[in-house]
Amino acid sequence: MPTSVIRINLTDPVRQHIHQDFTRLRPEQTVGEALDWLRKNPPTGRIIYFYVVDAEDRLQGVVPTRRLMLSPPERKLADIMVREVVTLPEAATVLDACEFFILHRLLAFPVVDNQKRMLGLVDVDLYTSELRDLDDNNQRDDLFQRIGVYAAGEQTGNVGLAFRRRFPWLGCNVTAGLICAALAGVYEKELNKVVALAFFIPVVLNLAEAVASQSVSLALQALHGRRPTWKSLFRQIGRELQTGFLLGAGGGIVVAIASLIWLQQGKLALCLIGGIAVGVAAAAAMGLALPMLLRLLRLEPRVAAGPIALASADIVTILIYFNLARWLLG
Repeated sequence: MPTSVIRINLTDPVRQHIHQDFTRLRPEQTVGEALDWLRKNPPTGRIIYFYVVDAEDRLQGVVPTRRLMLSPPERKLADIMVREVVTLPEAATVLDACEFFILHRLLAFPVVDNQKRMLGLVDVDLYTSELRDLDDNNQRDDLFQRIGVYAAGEQTGNVGLAFRRRFPWLGCNVTAGLICAALAGVYEKELNKVVALAFFIPVVLNLAEAVASQSVSLALQALHGRRPTWKSLFRQIGRELQTGFLLGAGGGIVVAIASLIWLQQGKLALCLIGGIAVGVAAAAAMGLALPMLLRLLRLEPRVAAGPIALASADIVTILIYFNLARWLLG
């Protein structure tokens, strides 16, 4: 049934909209054999790409039409096919497919299962049909924003609406600020003993927030056109922890040297190096993990991840800084 008469929802599994009338070629075929076979078995649907599969329908590669037409007849398809194929997992949604069309600018994507068996393909008609179905401007703007393209109306539209959409997330930062203020009261003894600890709180928090923001941006960029897995999440968190620790150590050393020149307190300098290094590492890991975790839970990460990550970074970093001060400064 044509997709134009089906009401498409962004949360639909993409498997509901795949085409089965794609051309299957074999990697052991030569170019001449493939062309002869295509003449005798013309595809029922339109030809976009030629997909190469093995005997068990596992995707091996794709042959561009130009390459198939211009290669010598004796060349094997395995020698001319493109092996790195962008695929959609069978668990993907229509929204994921729309992201793929914008990100990769291809006309079709194969849909595969966990064994790389090709289940079918979705072509660009799915994306254009989705836009055509969204005749309401608000729905259309929502689609563009959810796939990472800001609608012009967001900048020039109703101020009250923009306030209602964005203000609730400031609650994360307000809550984090109040918690940090309460923690300052808990560690009042340390602050009274070494007043200089309070001087560097803005620097410690700013460094953690800056790295957390970078990590959130990197995670959102990595999520375009990809669905994360729990395995990849833990692997990337480990890598980001190491990067964050190095960034924090570098920033902490600079701040510690400035404190030594200014106040000449060695223990305070050690507290700054350790607090900033560990706090920034934790902030980097949280900034990377939160967008991916939200996507794994099928929640939209673009609006929520930033405020939550920054608020969490503030709380964790101030706890690390104060506890390290309590330990080092007695």
